[in-house]
Amino acid sequence: MPTVVVGFRVHSGWAAAVALCGPADAPVVVDRRKIQLVKTFSYTFRQPYHTAEKMPRRDGVKFIREVQSDASRLGRSSVRSLQADLAEGDFKLAHCALLLASGRALPALEQILASHALIHTADGELFRDSLRAACARWDLPVEGIREKELFATASGVLGMQEAALKRRVTELGKALGPPWSQDEKFAALAAWLTLAR
Repeated sequence: MPTVVVGFRVHSGWAAAVALCGPADAPVVVDRRKIQLVKTFSYTFRQPYHTAEKMPRRDGVKFIREVQSDASRLGRSSVRSLQADLAEGDFKLAHCALLLASGRALPALEQILASHALIHTADGELFRDSLRAACARWDLPVEGIREKELFATASGVLGMQEAALKRRVTELGKALGPPWSQDEKFAALAAWLTLAR
């Protein structure tokens, strides 16, 4: 049974997921999907720290915990569904790659809600954390890759110039047909990098 690596690029309330199988010098996309990580796809839930900032503190904390709980539940069921769909095609999901933002640790909630920049960071981290937890739940190792370093790192590991790498990543989606968005390209490259390692 061929093994597969899935790459995730997270946004507020959702993630692009692209699954690749090897060999590392000629990977193939075997699945792509959008994973919804909020029960209601609206600004309120997709930007939970922004929403909580406008609430009385106790209500804001409760709201963030509810969104975290929903995101964890939806992440677990989405990763499980992806595993099951891949197994039906005789593929085994073996590893995951998660694109990261700055990677800095977040302070306490009070400090987050006092800083608009930290609010943006916290919103993204909430949804990344839900996918980390989902992968852990199904015993899938996760490699974190800083998005700012993705192309430079992949260029070194895969032995390709960045321009050639961008062309190859674009070509990966041709067999699937449009759309092949930047989110999917980045998720695919994260998976490819992890597959090569």
